[in-house]
Amino acid sequence: MKTTASFLAACLAVASVTSAQTAAPAQTPATAPTPPPAQAPAPAQAEAPVAPALVPEPGPENYTYAHDGRRDPFLNLLGTGGTPQASGRRTDGAAGLTVAEITVRGVLVSGGALIAMIQAPDNRTYIVRQGDKFVDGTIRTVTSTGLVIDQEVNDPLSLVKQREIHKLLRSQEGAKE
Repeated sequence: MKTTASFLAACLAVASVTSAQTAAPAQTPATAPTPPPAQAPAPAQAEAPVAPALVPEPGPENYTYAHDGRRDPFLNLLGTGGTPQASGRRTDGAAGLTVAEITVRGVLVSGGALIAMIQAPDNRTYIVRQGDKFVDGTIRTVTSTGLVIDQEVNDPLSLVKQREIHKLLRSQEGAKE
């Protein structure tokens, strides 16, 4: 019985020193009375050990991808088509326009052949004929209702490389709906 009491006193002394070091309140069981500690705390226990300062780990070095003739796996393959990316400065005139930018304003007969008047986004008007080229297409035919254009599809995921676009006269676009 005497050894149990001294063991319990030693456990409480260790618990109180541990709780004093962590600055947490000491909790004692309510059922057993707490006798005073048998020994005074040692001078080593009074001196709290100094925790080593936390040193942040150095960040990862900047990584560069060496492609060595392979494609960059971090580039997005989806959404790369749709609108053509014209490199450099566009040419002047109708050849510098895309199919999506033009509006057909009129169809005329000149020398027995049909020609069309198109309007650019900057409100300039151009005269075009069959075979004239745009940035992303070529005029296949000029009809009395508008233009038929072969547009080059610039989408790496598409199996179709050309599509036929019908650009109608402005007055007929509203009537079509």
